[in-house]
Amino acid sequence: MSDPTGTTAPDTIVLVHGLWMTPRSWEHWVPYYEAKGFTVLTPGYPGFEVEVEGLREDPERIARLTVPEVVDHLARVVESTPTPPVVIGHSFGGTLTQLLLARGLGSVGVAIDSAPTEGVRVSPLSQARSLLPALRNPANRHRAVAFTPEEFRYAFTNTLSEEESLRVWERYAIGAPGHWIFEYGLFANVKPGRQETWVDYDADRAPLLFVAGEKDHIMPPSVNRSNARHYHRSPAVTDYVELPGRDHWTCGAPGWEEVADLALEWALDHARVDRPWATV
Repeated sequence: MSDPTGTTAPDTIVLVHGLWMTPRSWEHWVPYYEAKGFTVLTPGYPGFEVEVEGLREDPERIARLTVPEVVDHLARVVESTPTPPVVIGHSFGGTLTQLLLARGLGSVGVAIDSAPTEGVRVSPLSQARSLLPALRNPANRHRAVAFTPEEFRYAFTNTLSEEESLRVWERYAIGAPGHWIFEYGLFANVKPGRQETWVDYDADRAPLLFVAGEKDHIMPPSVNRSNARHYHRSPAVTDYVELPGRDHWTCGAPGWEEVADLALEWALDHARVDRPWATV
């Protein structure tokens, strides 16, 4: 029986993957959290019903996916849990986590190496270099765009050796909808009106932690710090933690257990079960 008022502590964790990844990216986190007694859900985006190998063979099945489609899909998953869950998202999954909390969903959220929501205008050079392979060809806006192993290593796994990075690329990397990269990496802050990653930074919501990696090239700490500061008028708790020496592959790189423990411990310490904010 669902508990929409959220008066009991969360017993479910929803893990939201980012772009260029699938739910497989959480394969170590699932048993780790299950061993601690939690139900763990790793919903893929619509179209991600096949595995990494299937998406590589047919990348166009996700090329026209939209952010509202994904948020609606994830919202149904979050709403289906017995109690409002902990929501943890990585990279664009961090953006999606913020959009879910903005809908009044979840008891607490953690955004790891998060892509920004609308209004965050920090664009470090390493981020521009990471996204350039997708942005340099306007035709990519209508395709699923994948990184080469070398491009992936710069953007995701820059603290790993070439051999280690290649193993990560081979097991986990897929293409990403090119129009997302153009819309949210290039146009979101210059187009008039509210875009699909807009949130009300001043509103009440579940507590939110930003976790940034010192060595992250594609979503550097400056992006995450700016995103967190945008919430300074919200009555809800917003915290920021920066982890030294960690890159964008922080949820899979050696020492990922430290990241998983930090996220869960902060979430359980701050989960709001009173849910005083309105669900929209």
